[in-house]
Amino acid sequence: MNAQAMNRPEIVLDPVRCELAEVQRPLSALENVYRIGWLRKLVLFLVLVLIWEIYARWLGNPLLFPTFSDTLDAFFCGIANGILLGRAAISLQTLIAGYAIGILLAMLLTTLAVGTKLGADLLQTLTSMFNPLPAIALLPLALIWFGLGEGSLIFVMAHSVVWSVALNMHGGLRSVSPTLRMVGRNCGLKGFVLVRRILIPAAFPSILTGLKIGWAFAWRTLIAAELVFGASAGKGGLGWYLFENRNLLETANVFAGLLLVIVIGLLVENVVFAGIEKRTIRRWGMQT
Repeated sequence: MNAQAMNRPEIVLDPVRCELAEVQRPLSALENVYRIGWLRKLVLFLVLVLIWEIYARWLGNPLLFPTFSDTLDAFFCGIANGILLGRAAISLQTLIAGYAIGILLAMLLTTLAVGTKLGADLLQTLTSMFNPLPAIALLPLALIWFGLGEGSLIFVMAHSVVWSVALNMHGGLRSVSPTLRMVGRNCGLKGFVLVRRILIPAAFPSILTGLKIGWAFAWRTLIAAELVFGASAGKGGLGWYLFENRNLLETANVFAGLLLVIVIGLLVENVVFAGIEKRTIRRWGMQT
């Protein structure tokens, strides 16, 4: 009965034609180019440079706003005669000292905060008091305590670094899940080994963020402090170079100095910190 019903001649079943949708469409040449990150940034940079050049030529006042081509000429002349590189070396030498001291103090405060409740209260109290305080505001006191020299610069830079780094370190270590801690203890890890293999890798994204913020604060503070007095023992850094050329009304040289400040910042961010990030966070699978 059922077989006869299925083979009835008056029922005609047409085969259903299914057209598969296009699962993956090949990208056009423009879309392929747009997917290249560094090329997009380069195009944006060239657009900004073009706007700069057009505006400066329209303004027609190199004393007020030099063209990009004049700035590049001043930049390469400063590199060729060694003045810009020498000033940058002085600034970076001072920066490394202040940055390192700030990181060491942050590590000490974070260790106390993680280990004891009193240390956590101390860190919270100190950061509430001093983190909102601009580092450059301490420069008059630094001049009284350390004199007109490198010590004052290192002091204000250490202040600008320590609080942001300590807050991010402490926040990252506190955010490590108790489950992860218990897994480490169940594997027989304890003490410094537990911290090195479990806590620091888990908290490293926050730690690296704090290091980046501390670097940016230190770099800005150094240039600002050098603009105030900057020259010690007959030598000065990039901030003092900007101050000197501003007094001489060499605006193109001022822009060249600012351009070198930006270039150094980009190199540290995209080479140093990006390299650390690839070898740690991305390698551990904590970031894509």
